[in-house]
Amino acid sequence: MQRGLKPMQRILPPAMLGVIGGGQLGRYFVLAAQRLGYRVAVLDPDRGSPAMQVADKRIVAPYNDPTALERMGKRCEAVTVEFESVPAGSVAHLERHCVTAPRAESIAILQDRVLEKRFVRGIGLPCAPFTPVMVAGDLASAGCYPGILKIARQGYDGKGQVHVKNAAEALAAWQNLGEAACVLERRMQLDLELSVVVARSADGAVRIFPAAENRHSAGILELSVVPARVSPLLAERAAQHAQRVAECLDYVGVLAVEFFVSEGQLLVNEIAPRPHNSGHYTLEATATSQFEQQVRALCGMPLGDTTLARPAAMLNLLGDAWSAGEPDWQTVLGDSQGVLHLYGKAQARTGRKMGHITVLRESAADAAAQAEACLERLERGGREAALRVRKQAA
Repeated sequence: MQRGLKPMQRILPPAMLGVIGGGQLGRYFVLAAQRLGYRVAVLDPDRGSPAMQVADKRIVAPYNDPTALERMGKRCEAVTVEFESVPAGSVAHLERHCVTAPRAESIAILQDRVLEKRFVRGIGLPCAPFTPVMVAGDLASAGCYPGILKIARQGYDGKGQVHVKNAAEALAAWQNLGEAACVLERRMQLDLELSVVVARSADGAVRIFPAAENRHSAGILELSVVPARVSPLLAERAAQHAQRVAECLDYVGVLAVEFFVSEGQLLVNEIAPRPHNSGHYTLEATATSQFEQQVRALCGMPLGDTTLARPAAMLNLLGDAWSAGEPDWQTVLGDSQGVLHLYGKAQARTGRKMGHITVLRESAADAAAQAEACLERLERGGREAALRVRKQAA
């Protein structure tokens, strides 16, 4: 059981909560907490970050700044994290002052791919064949080719990952990555990708959101469809695997487990100790969002209902869509069942998550088709706007 948090010990509004990290996931945590009557402090080095814009208290400092952590720990009754790369030592520091969820030990495992893969294998869950890479000789593992060389720490959205066919390519890639600690993972034949968001409270209660079917582009999540268009048996098995991860970690909070489906079999890919991009659909499609669930778990409150009210598709909006200026939002706002979310980021960059669109329909197929049509209209509008700019320049 987590230090400082006894079963059913409840932190009630208007207590001050804290979140380390100022991105969009932190922003939605702040909004969910405030809706329930809590106040929230955000610690982030960027004063203009999405979560900072809506925070009750702003602590502008690096994530490992001892003075800032001391301030947060003394001011807040409970603190959570927004992303997995928050230093585990920072969370351990806060544990001396207040409740934290997740624990530093969980974060330390899940922010290091070597520890994460060993944990998954150690609890008997399936994953792709892999080998840790600490020295050049580790790249000789024949069972991992063709493979993907992944940097062990700080990699996300496909960053720090290189596809390699053999040991010679892997050595060159490893050297280009600065000979950092890596994982070499066999590249599997993929049927599709799934993710499951699960919440677990300090008393061991678990609530699982419906599995999402995900499509990535250049390593970045592009589209999530819920419910996933897989057999009920496979969806149930994914939920069971996600629950096992949470229970074996003795996890408190919200986490997401990403799966590969290869030749009909589930393989655990990655685990995120936080709400997940693929769980954004819960803001509209379930009674309790993943962010409210994060607040509830942190504060020792009963977990909420995760039943899917309507099928949904979530479409990520990347900075690419701003290449010709502000997109034409009439494409989205004209759909009575489409919901636009913009994160308040000042600068659009290629590959940067600027917002998302959720579409609700009577079936997963209809929701996915509408999201695809929306993306096509946005892209077409961007191309037309770019053409107008070029003609005016000429």
